[in-house]
Amino acid sequence: MNPLLQAKQLGQRIWLDNLSRELLAGPLQKLITEDGLAGVTSNPAIFQKSISSGAGYADDLARLKTQDLSTEQRFEALAVPDVQRACDLFASSYQASEGLDGYVSLEVSPYLARDTQGTEAAAKRLWAAIARPNAMIKIPATPESLPAFTAAIAAGINVNVTLMFGQQHCDAVFDAYVAGLRQRLAQGGDLRHVQSVASLFLSRVDTLIDGKLDAIGGEALSLKGQAAIAMVRVAYAGWMARWHSDECADLRAAGANIQRLLWASTGTKNPAYPDTLYVDELIGPSTVNTLPDATLAAFRDHGTATAKLTHGQEEAQAVLAKLAAAGIDMHAVAVQLQVDGLKLFDEAFDKLLALLA
Repeated sequence: MNPLLQAKQLGQRIWLDNLSRELLAGPLQKLITEDGLAGVTSNPAIFQKSISSGAGYADDLARLKTQDLSTEQRFEALAVPDVQRACDLFASSYQASEGLDGYVSLEVSPYLARDTQGTEAAAKRLWAAIARPNAMIKIPATPESLPAFTAAIAAGINVNVTLMFGQQHCDAVFDAYVAGLRQRLAQGGDLRHVQSVASLFLSRVDTLIDGKLDAIGGEALSLKGQAAIAMVRVAYAGWMARWHSDECADLRAAGANIQRLLWASTGTKNPAYPDTLYVDELIGPSTVNTLPDATLAAFRDHGTATAKLTHGQEEAQAVLAKLAAAGIDMHAVAVQLQVDGLKLFDEAFDKLLALLA
């Protein structure tokens, strides 16, 4: 069987980390029908690449440049219809799965990452503009944006929390999600139709830590390529334990959905590692894996769909302990990678808006 379909049977949904008008013109429907694709994510870098290619955007872009709009308004005028079209292609999946599948993510401006009120306002505005129940608004897991995430959940908005790189981000996002659900419940809102994912980035973790291990040398080199998977396995176990504990019993009783952990940055950056490393090792219930085109094709071709995510907890804890003993501070790594990720998204957005000037 197609490994992509097997992963779905094991409780993991596969999303594509790409969105373009070329994709919407035909390939996306084929991916949904033949591979069971359950969602699509986008970000400033993806839109910058798509729009700069010119495929399908030239006429609209020329028209928008004649209008008295800001560059951000021009971007949204291009992006929102794309997200709407993708949502419509996934509508049957969304309905058939009773709201589990079929989500399309659009990110708030990365310039707002440190602006709580700005992020909340943008999330509500984009949600209203897309006007699709299977849209998701992406909000970064910065300390300033998490209160906006809570407010969005309280307002019944589906949210993809992005740029998570470590356990402290998982803990903070879990707390923020629960707070939003409780606010919504207190207001008499329905929890059953609110969905959220928490995007934990993987390959960037290994890339940074591998560099540190290279500098340390010796026995530390045996830990290369193990940090991200160990971190994910431990984070997942804690995440699931918290959701299914008494802590969240009232929310589960009210019909709330678990916020699913999503594996992001899953294309291996080190050619020495298997190209399906972050898929093969991390399949498990109540998770999402969002794959770049090349990784999706590789997994379809030669991936192994087995439920490994819940295995090797002791080994994962041991890896993290060895990393700590070698002087690797996972907390500091997560902080650095989030700052770096915000910078990369800012730079991609700068380039994107320059196209629209």
